[in-house]
Parts: sequence; C-alpha cells; structure tokens
Amino acid sequence: MNNSPVHAFPTRDRRPDALGDLKLLPDELICAILEYLSPRDVARLSCVSSVMYILCNEEPLWMILCVRRLDGPLKYKGSWKKTTICLESAPNEYQEQHGKSVEFNGFSSLFLYRRLYRCHTTLNGFAFDHGNVDRKANISLEEFNCQYDGKKPVLLSGLADTWPARKTWTIEQLSQEYGDTAFRISQRSPKKILMKFKDYVSYMNLQHDEDPLYIFDDKFGETAPSLLKDFSVPYLFQEDFFEVLDRDDRPPFRWLIIGPERSGASWHVDPALTSAWNTLLCGRKRWALYPPGRVPLGVTVHVNDEDGDVNIDTPSSLQWWLDFYPLLADEDKPIECIQQPGETIFVPSGWWHCVLNLEPTVAVTQNFVNRKNFEYVCLDMAPGYRHKGVCRAGLLALDGGSFQNAQMNKVYNEDVPSYLDLTRKEKRIKMQNPRDVSGHEATTNDSPKSYDLLKPDFYYDIEFLSTLLHEERDHYNSPWSSGNCIGPREMRGWLSRLWVEKPGMRELIWKGACLALNAERWLGCLTEICSYHNLPCPSDDERLPVGTGSNPVYLVAGFAVKIFVEGGLEASMYNLGTELEFYSMLCKSSSALKNHVPEVVASGILYLESGTLRIVSWNGTGVPNVICDRNLILKCNEGGFPFDVWRKKHLEYKKAGLPFEEQFKSSVCAPICPFVITKRCKGKIFAELRDKLSWEEAVNLASFLGKQLHNLHVLPYPPFDQPNLIDIERKEEMPFADAVVDDNCCKADIPEEWRIFVSILSMRRKNLISRLTNWGDPIPKSLIEKVDVYLPDDFTKLFVRYENHSLNKLYKDCSWIHTDIMDDNVYMEPQIGSSCSNGNAAVTCLVECDSTNGCVDGSKKSWHPSYIIDFSDLSIGDRIYDIIPIYLDIFRGDSSLLKQFLESYKLPLIRRNKGFIEDGDKYKRLSYHTMCYCILHDENILGAIFSIWKELRTANSWEEVELSVWGELNNYQYSS
Repeated sequence: MNNSPVHAFPTRDRRPDALGDLKLLPDELICAILEYLSPRDVARLSCVSSVMYILCNEEPLWMILCVRRLDGPLKYKGSWKKTTICLESAPNEYQEQHGKSVEFNGFSSLFLYRRLYRCHTTLNGFAFDHGNVDRKANISLEEFNCQYDGKKPVLLSGLADTWPARKTWTIEQLSQEYGDTAFRISQRSPKKILMKFKDYVSYMNLQHDEDPLYIFDDKFGETAPSLLKDFSVPYLFQEDFFEVLDRDDRPPFRWLIIGPERSGASWHVDPALTSAWNTLLCGRKRWALYPPGRVPLGVTVHVNDEDGDVNIDTPSSLQWWLDFYPLLADEDKPIECIQQPGETIFVPSGWWHCVLNLEPTVAVTQNFVNRKNFEYVCLDMAPGYRHKGVCRAGLLALDGGSFQNAQMNKVYNEDVPSYLDLTRKEKRIKMQNPRDVSGHEATTNDSPKSYDLLKPDFYYDIEFLSTLLHEERDHYNSPWSSGNCIGPREMRGWLSRLWVEKPGMRELIWKGACLALNAERWLGCLTEICSYHNLPCPSDDERLPVGTGSNPVYLVAGFAVKIFVEGGLEASMYNLGTELEFYSMLCKSSSALKNHVPEVVASGILYLESGTLRIVSWNGTGVPNVICDRNLILKCNEGGFPFDVWRKKHLEYKKAGLPFEEQFKSSVCAPICPFVITKRCKGKIFAELRDKLSWEEAVNLASFLGKQLHNLHVLPYPPFDQPNLIDIERKEEMPFADAVVDDNCCKADIPEEWRIFVSILSMRRKNLISRLTNWGDPIPKSLIEKVDVYLPDDFTKLFVRYENHSLNKLYKDCSWIHTDIMDDNVYMEPQIGSSCSNGNAAVTCLVECDSTNGCVDGSKKSWHPSYIIDFSDLSIGDRIYDIIPIYLDIFRGDSSLLKQFLESYKLPLIRRNKGFIEDGDKYKRLSYHTMCYCILHDENILGAIFSIWKELRTANSWEEVELSVWGELNNYQYSS
C-alpha cells in the first residue's frame, strides 16, 4: 500500500474502483446509509476497500452507532469508535489496539473535509463587541411588560447578581460537588442518554465532535435538589400559569445547560409557543434570532396534516454559522448578540433562535406561560395543522385559498416552491426569503439594523391565527399532536384549574379555552340542554367543562351534564346506549351498587338543524328519528336497546382492526351529540384528595372499591346476541383487507360470549409492535422485541382450557366491567366522628361536614368513598380488566392496598376445576393474564407501569415485569 505524500507521485482517483456501483452515490448519502448498519457490520465493511475504510472510520458515524447501542450511562473512552467497541464487549486485544490509522492518497471528499473542519475549528473569531439586541440593567416590571414581553428579545443584567450560582456554578466546582451525579444529555437522537458529571467533563476535554453532546437536563431539580437553592426565578418572570399544575403533571419547563465549545442549540421555536429566559453563569454564548414566521435560511419545517405536529430539519448550530450565515445579505441577517456571564436573555413566544457556545458554558433556563403568551399556547394545543405551520413558517404555510380568505394586505411571493404544489399528508415549508415579505424593512446605513424594523408581521396576530383553526376538528376527537408539551386530558385539566384558581383572569382564560377547547360551542350546547330540561342556566363558575375526561362534562347547580363526543357519533351512541342499558338493569336489581352510582335525571340527543340547536329525549330504547332519518348508523335494530353492550363490542372489534388514521376518520364528529344528566355527587373526586388522605382512609377506599366491584361484577348482564356474531365471521364485511381472525376463536366448544373477546385480542396483536414502538419511552425497546414470544399463541387459553378437547379445566366468568375506575371517577365525602350516648355505651356516629378546615367542635374530619361515576366506557368482559386502572392509577402500585381490595372483592378471577393444570403452567398465574391485557390494551398502560416501576426499564424479560407488578394477584385465593 502506497502511503507516499500526494505531491511525490501522480495519483489516480481511488473512488471509482474502491466503491464500485456505489460510486454513483454522493459521499453524504453513503455515510447516511452506513448509519443503519450495526457496529460489527461497519467494521467488516471497512475491510472492503481503501475508500470504504475511510468512510467507515469517521468519528461522527461511530458516535451515532454508539448512542444507538448504548444501554445505560455513557462513559467516553477518548474516541467514539473505542467507546462503541467497549459496548460491544469485544475481546481485549481489539480494545487495546491503538495503532496509527492507515492513510491513503488518491481520495478527496469535500463533504468529509467540511465535517472535519467543523470538528476541529476554534471559535475565537466568532465573538463581536456590538449586537443589536437591547441591553438593559435594573429594568422595571412595567417597562419590561410594555416594551419587551410578547414583542422582542432583550438582554438583562443584574438579575442573577445575588444568586449563589453566580459564584459556584463553574465546571470545576460543579464537578467536585456533583461528579458522581448522572445528568441527561442532549443529542440529535431521540434516545435519552445519562452521563455522570465527571465523565461528561472528561468528554468535554477530549472530544472533537462537530455537534458535541451537552447537558440539557429538565430533571436536574429532582436529580440534584440542592441546585434549586442556587438560583430563583427573576422578578420579571414570576407569572407562570403552569404553576397551578402538580409537579408531576407539569410539562418540562426548566433546564440545566452545560456544553463545550462548538455545542449549542440549532434553530427552533420553543415548545407550545412559550416564552423563555436564559441566564448564563459562565462562558459566552452567541445568539441569533428571527421574529415569528421568518424561517431561517437552511431550515425546513414539516407540518403533518393530520395532527399538526411540526418537525424541523435544521443544520447544527455551528454548521449554520459556517455554511449559511455567510450567504445572507446584511438586511437578511438575524438579530444577534453575545451573551456574557451573568446576563439573562429573554426570548418571546414564537421567536426562532439559535445558540452557539463560544467556550465551555453553564446556564439555566426556564419556559413559562403568562398573560402575554397564554392565548398562543392555547392555540398551539388546538387540533389542526394550518395555524401551527403559520405560527412557525408565516405566509409559507398558507396555500392560495387560505391566503385569499385571510384578506391581508401583504405581498406574497407566488414563486416560492414550498407549499402550493404539495399535496402530501406532510407539507415541507422551506426557507423563506425575508425580502419577499413586506414589513421587514432594512436600514440603509452602516450601523447594525434595529429590530424595531423587524416587527412580527400579521401572521403572528392571535386574531388572524385563530381564523386558521379547523371548524370541523373537535378537541375531544381529533388526533393529538405528539409534539404538544402536554396531552389533551392534561390540557383540559389545566384550563379547569386555571378557571377555579384565577377568577380575576377569566376573560383571558375564556379566550384561551375557546381556542383550545372550542369552549363557546360547548357552552352553547350546555345552555340549550339546561333550557330544554328546565335546569338553572350555567353560572360564571360553570362555563368551562370540568375534569380530564374524553367528553365535555359540566356541573350545573345540583346536576352533572355529560355530552358524548368521544370516538364520533357512532361510538357516542353506543356509549350512552350501553350506559342507559346498564342503568335499566341496575334499577331492576336489588344491588347495593345503586346507592353508589349517580342517579340519571334525563338523557337525549342534541343536534343542529338549519343552524338551530334542537333536542330530542332518548332513554336508550329504539332508534331515535334523528338517527333513522339521516341513515347515519346502519344495521341497527329498532327494538329494545339497539345500541347495547354487545353491539358496542362489535364496534370495538371493527376498530381494533383499523389503522390509526382510519380510526380517526371513523370518529369525525357529526353535528349530533347524545347527552345524559345525572344528580351531582357530593364531596370531591379522589384525584383532589390523594395527598391528603391518611393510610386508614386509603385502606377504607380499597375496601369500598372491592365491595362495589363485587356488586358490579355479579350484576346480571344482557344475554349474548348470537346472530350479531355473523358480522364478525364474515370476512367480506371486515373493514380491512388482510384481517384473518385466529381459527381458534371460532371453535365450536368455546363459550359464545368469549369468542368476540378472542377476536378483539387477535386484531390488537396484528399491529402491536408498531403501536408499542410509537408509544416509545419509557417502554424498553428490548422488551418490545420479545413481546410476541411472551403472548399466548392461542388467546382462547386466556379464557378456557381443555383436556382431550372436552373436559373444561379452566374458565372465566363474563361480567359487566367499568374499565375506567381511575382517580377522577371516584367520589369521597367529608364526615366527622362525634360521640353519641346510647345508654352506657359510647357509639361513634358519622356526620356530614361541609367545612374544608375541620368542624367547629374540633372533631376530626375524615373522607369516605361514596360514588363511582362515569360509566360511558362500560363493557362486558374479563373482571381482571377493572383491576388494572384501580391498581395503577388509584393505588399507584401499592400491593398492600391491592391486597385489601381483594379481601373485600370476594369473587373468582379464574375458576379451576379439580385436578387443574400442572405446576409451572403460566396460564394458572393471574399475573400472566393481567400482563397480557396490559400489553394488548388500546391505552398506553405500559407507559404507566414503567413510570411507576422505573427499575423495570432494565428488566430482561416480560416475566420479570409481570411478577414484579402483578405478583400479588397470584396470592389471591377465592373462597365462596
């Protein structure tokens, strides 16, 4: 092999012969393909040719391979290839080889050269003396609100002068104090990485990465609580509407940021259009900013038409400054500044910003919601996509029709090839040339341009943005953007709490609720329902729906009004029909459960006709004319309870076989909504009392739930309607092309009522891997790969077992099941104990007490469970299903409370005939049955499990998870 210098001998280009047919591909694409290989395959491929050797030994490639392979805290070994080899458990002789890399002449690559340059360049020349961001010291709150909040960035000095962190947050002191503490690391992969601080400091000193890892930890307050004592929120940013949420429910909002030279944050807009402050404790940062809608050069915005999720393709911070910044004309350059130690920068809602660390830095940052950006945050949570794209990409996100409808007197560049010709589900919005949009004037003198001349344009006006919302999209039904900082239930709960805790700001909160929840529409529905049934008009306190459920629920005077919208009209009809069928059955029985279920006052259907809301009463029997006349739901018998629980199971089966997109299309809400009115329960929901209850009260709650689940599960249920099963068995009527139900579920000797359950489980299994993968963290990827082996090969084994195909050895009882007994569906009433004289005996009497601070006589108040509510998810199935939400959501995994629950439950979960299964058969374990249901559940139950039992994220098998979580069930012995 000739390693002579290039100038000594004439050389030929090695690339064509060394790459063969791959020579047609650019080096950038070849390097991207190599990222999909395993470390061992890359090592083997490096032996193929000289050029492949070079490509396969690139450090950025091995960095990606290492991060993907990593399982546990990262410890850098001086190079990414060496670090990866250690993770691969290679023999010592391979790990210890430190020979000089082989060099070749005759091959050059501009792509590799630029990347190498970025890895080794220094940033001494990147600093400058003057920026064009205002610098202010000792600014008043009034001045900040008037001139900057919601308008433009500002650099503030003096806010951190009294912080202990100003002196103690240096790399050296933090390393001494927190060297063994593991912090979260930010990098381009979505995978979470942890590094001990001492290992990270070692990495900082050794690395030569083009986009270095940096600490970006939103959990540092939990990991190292003493750090929170070293700083405080500056007086300018005290207002934060997210503070009404409990810490566990609050989205990530504060971060510890530590990074070496060349690290930084690439172009982005902060999540949920929140505002942010960032205080630098040591080092220097270079900032670049654009106002809302000004997409930086080199950045592409992706907007998904279904859920509005916005993803951004952007070069690294350093790459942007090196490759794109020099291409900008002076009038198109961003607003810039150099942040010095001790300074705090304020970034308003919606502003694009990019940060580059000029030297090792330590900083703390926090995002917040206040009265200036609240409506924008609510808008960002609203379903749809057009407004999300416009918030970040401005006019580029508008097609011709939307732009004309906006009727804005602005110039639009018709030649921009970013949107008009795209009909795909995901629209790509490319870089906007700022000179194409009026309103962005530039100075003509030599002084730095003032960003007073870069005012945010009309497209960041809340009134304009709200016109882009989709009227047909419903907050309760539309797919929720995965990029949202909180989920739909959390959003509804947040607005409800704000309404209660900030009564002085209700006008603003109402505006936000109208954007996010379409609250004005639902209030109109509620008003019409109250008028029709002679209920009091909703007061100001009652204008917003309460709770976090999937249907709008209102508390009006002594009543609760629930409007059914979840899943669309068909699902809503079945939800209310099943609930009314259940109430009818309950009223005919002598079950004690009647005393703990809200009384139904009225029910009906609300619909829109000729622009006017109308109501027709409906008690669940027969098909209402408003449904028949419009032929909205086919194949529905008119007699009895046509929307009964068994037909609801058939609907569940059909939806289990549909991909997510089809499920969404089938749930589009028609202007028809069923509703039910029940008596309002006294007391408070358990969710509001969880942290206030004593252990004795918690045990009492567990016993109550055991007794009421007993009453529910022994309640007679409607007989199985066998003719309806024909719809399931006819493949030609299935709403999917490749659906084949397991043959086992059609065996003649399987009880009829269980056949549909086996079918549903079989359908859910078909797309299980992709569903679990999409849910992602905290479900371990290693367990997802093993899930098919763990689940039964025949789901009938979960319900019945046979010997010689005749003798029944194991079976389950079919029961009514609530399916959703969670902390917001259990009510508790306050009571006090007082001494009552009864002859010579002292008797404790329970008396209702409405005081929130105890009672006047000093008697101790206690909370007693009283009601189970929300039966819209009623079903018929395996009793085990009801234990899952109770144990995970109400008991939060406390096995002693589960044991108390089972002691009061006193019903069999599996019936075993004499001589049942030999030892070691997994089907005899209740824990196995329950774990299978958790895996196959249509909700992310596994996410809850791995959030409660964090140690199980490193479990080696599903059996380990099963026994750790559900092992107590195996000790349950039913005795009649």
